[in-house]
Amino acid sequence: MENKLQELTQKLYAEGLEKGRTEADRLVAEAKTEAAKIVAAAQAEAEEIVKKAQTKAEDAEKNAMTEISLAGRQAVAKIKSEIATMIVARAVTPAVKEATMDPAFIKEILLSVARNWSGAASSKVELQALLPESEREKLDAAFTAVTKELLAAGIEVGWSKEVRTGFRVGTKEGGYYLSFSDADFEALLGEYLRDKVFKLLYEA
Repeated sequence: MENKLQELTQKLYAEGLEKGRTEADRLVAEAKTEAAKIVAAAQAEAEEIVKKAQTKAEDAEKNAMTEISLAGRQAVAKIKSEIATMIVARAVTPAVKEATMDPAFIKEILLSVARNWSGAASSKVELQALLPESEREKLDAAFTAVTKELLAAGIEVGWSKEVRTGFRVGTKEGGYYLSFSDADFEALLGEYLRDKVFKLLYEA
């Protein structure tokens, strides 16, 4: 009887131990599976984070290169424009200063203005041309010689301290007038020549 009780106890112990081991193995396996899932999820998340970071870095690099390229093109365009402007200024400024103080040139401009004033070539005009007082000594003799021709065209020549360069022409009673200063001619010629110089320099 005692042996049977001992056998039963050992059997129950062995079965309990076996069940405990089986349960422990099951729990360990589940834990390993869960751990593997967590590791896989963490790895996938890490890979996604790295991928997003790489994409952001690539986008930032592309944007930076685009901005650098655009800034470079703008700088080149500005430099080209400034070079063309300097060439035009060097070429135009001396010629303009010389032309605007040339009596023959001024006379032709004044006669052309008189012919085309208000679009009425047939009607008599009464205009006054004002030349720089500072140039009077240089131009006086030349304009004395053409006074009759200018008066016949309806233009009276005078001198003014307000006119510093070039000349001005308008109605005798004042009001509307046209300015033919160095700056006016330079702006007009510069605008016309800048495109031509640019094409010669960079599109040839």
